[in-house]
Amino acid sequence: MRDLYEVLGVARDASESEIKSAYRVLAKKFHPDLNPNDEEAERSFKEVSAAYEVLIDENKRQIYDRYGEDGLNGNMSGDFGGFGDIFSDLFDIFGGGFGGGYSSGASTQNRPMRGADLQYQINLSFREAIFGVEKEVTVRREEECKTCNGEGTKPGTSKTTCPKCHGRGQVQEVVNSMFGQVTRVGVCDQCDGTGEIIEEPCEDCHGSGRQMANKTIKINIPAGVDQNSVVTLRGEGHRGKNGGPPGDVYLYMNVEPDEIFERHGYDIFVDIPISYTEAVLGAKIDVPTMEGITKYDIPSGTQTGERFKLKNEGVKRLQRESKGDLYFTVNIDVPKEISDEQRELLEKLAELSHEEVSEKKKGFFNKVKDLFD
Repeated sequence: MRDLYEVLGVARDASESEIKSAYRVLAKKFHPDLNPNDEEAERSFKEVSAAYEVLIDENKRQIYDRYGEDGLNGNMSGDFGGFGDIFSDLFDIFGGGFGGGYSSGASTQNRPMRGADLQYQINLSFREAIFGVEKEVTVRREEECKTCNGEGTKPGTSKTTCPKCHGRGQVQEVVNSMFGQVTRVGVCDQCDGTGEIIEEPCEDCHGSGRQMANKTIKINIPAGVDQNSVVTLRGEGHRGKNGGPPGDVYLYMNVEPDEIFERHGYDIFVDIPISYTEAVLGAKIDVPTMEGITKYDIPSGTQTGERFKLKNEGVKRLQRESKGDLYFTVNIDVPKEISDEQRELLEKLAELSHEEVSEKKKGFFNKVKDLFD
């Protein structure tokens, strides 16, 4: 099958309105009612409809963008079966139908609709992200009005059938167009497509059946989350409509940096100052970890900038028991001020190691000279 974006002639980042607009043009061009006995037009209409079915659905579009046609698991049938939503959209796009009757099924206004999702940022300290923490988040979401139980009517009253559309939510009229005389089916403007009229609206929600409300939720942030990690609260978003499911809440983690430690993935990095004598002679030094101080024997002759590893002293991996590692880099701390006795000893050391130092310098400058020869 051709690329679905190519079929509709839109860019891969096309908006929903751009996809609908492209479909409107192509559906009019290839619709079987306007191209009787034209098999090529019918084939093109099926191809356009199949592409539209995927690209107008956010979930299917994401699957297609990531995995291609194979990711859809054969859901694209290539014919008119399963395209009920598309033909419903055709009525919206054309502003009417070709067959002269009402569209099948209930009005789109009364279909179950999933609630919208919500997004919040959660601020965490460095340690909270590593060890996990319990937090509270207050979400502001749309819920059913408690006064009218979501009906939108004043308590003790009920909705009445719309006198204009007689409960269908749609009205039709015959109009002349460039295609000839067609029957136009549209949303009833008296009931907004619901098929019902609220004569006495609820005073609290003004007839909408919905109210904004705050809900405080306790959440367990798992150990090992990192900057921009997402924790999802299923079903805690805006409430659905007409029996539709609620949306979700997405919590994005914002982790504060630490003064001592640095994190890359599940590994921890830290710089540790050591003295000149510790580097030369070797020593048992204190190494800070996320669990506390541990001892580590650095060997004699340790160089500044040398890195060592403490296995399993890093961050716990999400959904697993294993941990990353801790890496510490030693830096020789050269004192700016020393006592007379220290100076005397260092000068004596310099005299003793003069030949060795000179040979190393000579070797270094010989290498530099070779670069320019």
